[in-house]
Amino acid sequence: MRTAVTLCQVPEAAAGPFVFHQALAQGFALAKETGFDDVELFLPGPDHVSVREIKSLSDTHGLGIAAVGTGAGMVKHGLSLTDPSLDKRVAALDFIEQMIAFGGQLGAPAILGSMQGKWGGEVSREQALEWLTDALRIAGKTAAKFNVPFIYEPLNRYETNLINRLGDGAEFIESSSLENIVLLADLFHMNIEEADLAASIRSAAKHIGHVHYADSNRRAMGFGHTDPAPIVAALKESGYKGHLSAEIFPLPDAKVAASQTINSIRSVL
Repeated sequence: MRTAVTLCQVPEAAAGPFVFHQALAQGFALAKETGFDDVELFLPGPDHVSVREIKSLSDTHGLGIAAVGTGAGMVKHGLSLTDPSLDKRVAALDFIEQMIAFGGQLGAPAILGSMQGKWGGEVSREQALEWLTDALRIAGKTAAKFNVPFIYEPLNRYETNLINRLGDGAEFIESSSLENIVLLADLFHMNIEEADLAASIRSAAKHIGHVHYADSNRRAMGFGHTDPAPIVAALKESGYKGHLSAEIFPLPDAKVAASQTINSIRSVL
């Protein structure tokens, strides 16, 4: 398993669960200094920075790109794949496909989290899931062109009412015959929704492609009440080779949060 830390460049997400909010060059340097293997990028969009610049920073600091987020499509542009408006759904998928292409050129998969949206009002659960399924089919095919998967993240009940648990995400992938789609096991969301995190990981193991390593309070592991040992043991048993990525609040400050994450991961690997 490899370690990663989040670098955020989205002003609208300044209060969000991302570790380093500095300019990218400084963020890369801090990630390297702290001891991470790679970085996870949360950008305003595909045109915020060139692929060439990211490759240069990656080479300079010896850090790979673990993944790229698509959440700015929601927090900055108000887009989701299950919006009642056809125009907004089309714009949402276009934004996601552009982020897939951006990440794909870096060998990194894109993540779908908040942009999945939710059902309610004039949109039934069945309709929302149909739209989500159609979008994931397209996203999976687009990602395959770059030889990377597309990552779908079940979120807790306060952020979506579509799919909240890892097992439900696995069933959704299988029942919909989705190809090139993997799940993101976010330990913060799982702490809210899962009865047993390690058991859930074992059950959905073959579908897990990324892990957000966060404690129960979305702070660095060790600053809440999660025991990471059985979780990481379950990942090891399943043969998971992906990232443990710190999508966490930078508390009490970014450097302490980053260092605490690295120390926690080292203690259980």
